[in-house]
Amino acid sequence: MRRRTAIGSGAVVLLVLALAAWALTDSGGGRAESCGGLKPTGWQPDDTMTQEFARYGNDNTRTDDWTGGDGTRSVRLPDGRTLWLSADTFLDRIHPGGQRVPHPSWVRNSALVMAPDGRLDRTLTGAPGSDGRPSALFPGTVDGSGKELWRWPVQATVEPRSPGSAEQVVRVLLWQRESGPPPWVFGVPRATEVATLSLPDLRLEGIAPLYQPDAGTDPAQRVLYGTSAVRDGGWTYAYGADERGVQDGGPSRAYVARAPHGSLADASAWRYWNGSDWTADPAAAAPLDFGEQHGSATNTYTVVRRGDSWLLLTMDAGGPDGKASQNVVSFWACAPNGPWHGPDTASEPPLPPGGKEADATAYNPQGHAEFSAGNGDLLLGYDVNVLSDPGAIHRNVDLYRPRFLRLALGPADSGG
Repeated sequence: MRRRTAIGSGAVVLLVLALAAWALTDSGGGRAESCGGLKPTGWQPDDTMTQEFARYGNDNTRTDDWTGGDGTRSVRLPDGRTLWLSADTFLDRIHPGGQRVPHPSWVRNSALVMAPDGRLDRTLTGAPGSDGRPSALFPGTVDGSGKELWRWPVQATVEPRSPGSAEQVVRVLLWQRESGPPPWVFGVPRATEVATLSLPDLRLEGIAPLYQPDAGTDPAQRVLYGTSAVRDGGWTYAYGADERGVQDGGPSRAYVARAPHGSLADASAWRYWNGSDWTADPAAAAPLDFGEQHGSATNTYTVVRRGDSWLLLTMDAGGPDGKASQNVVSFWACAPNGPWHGPDTASEPPLPPGGKEADATAYNPQGHAEFSAGNGDLLLGYDVNVLSDPGAIHRNVDLYRPRFLRLALGPADSGG
């Protein structure tokens, strides 16, 4: 589900003036005043988390659970467990030498449950189909012509069932996609939805629509929300992007919307940043401002908040020269809607053994702030895949599993 695109820029002066006015009237907890800024100052592999996913994936105690996937995101549950979301997921047995059979069982999405001690112990999928195999946790459907519509889970959060309710649920933002001709080999973006899972049993209660761009909108300009979601004050901020780079190699534009805590499944409660204010009209949303810097990003970026600073991390997809790299880069802001400053180089995510030879690529960097060691670091996960040879990920299962590293963070004006 990789997309290589580049975030575009906006007018810094106009947005700064708009944010100054917004700071006086906004009640959503976003801060537009000055802050210290934040950037990565170092990194090291987190072998413990990487090896835990490998251990679980290689365990053949069950042969209907997760052996590999991408789109990896996480949310901490109230009882200390962690729910990990996975998009396209391979199941079945792992054979000697770390291989799958050539055509293994797979589903469009799943979730993994991690115990409070950090051990993965369960895969959540849907009910078995007529062939006895598991189905997707978030089931797909078809359109009027019979074309498949599937769902990829993106970021999740725990919130009250409704504003002020004592009962908590898990909300999972979903990207609905449909099959299409090249360049849409990973599906045409269609809509943003939200699923509700009960607590503590994690039962799927339902899926609600949030925003579907007009069918006449160029697919490259359709914005899907949920690549990242951050709670701040009484609001949940949901980040999104269009997919212009898939079609023409041009810039992808980042967006942000927000909903009151407890209202993420209520489309009428969502408000979209239009460059100067929050509006109920998603079609009026404006791209986030990255100034005059040519920031490079994919549409699967991540945002975390530390103190008074916001940090956006993304794969570097290339600047004005069009040259991409395998680096993770960062931008910082003093408010959830920017303006954003950067980029700073964060790391070059290591590939698994054999990855370079197989032409593997790293993508979808995602922050997992709930796993901070308390020293200011950030657990950063990323996915790996081989696009040039789909069979490579079955000959070496490590080529389609998440990997992890830890970032050291410091003030934006610090060295390193």
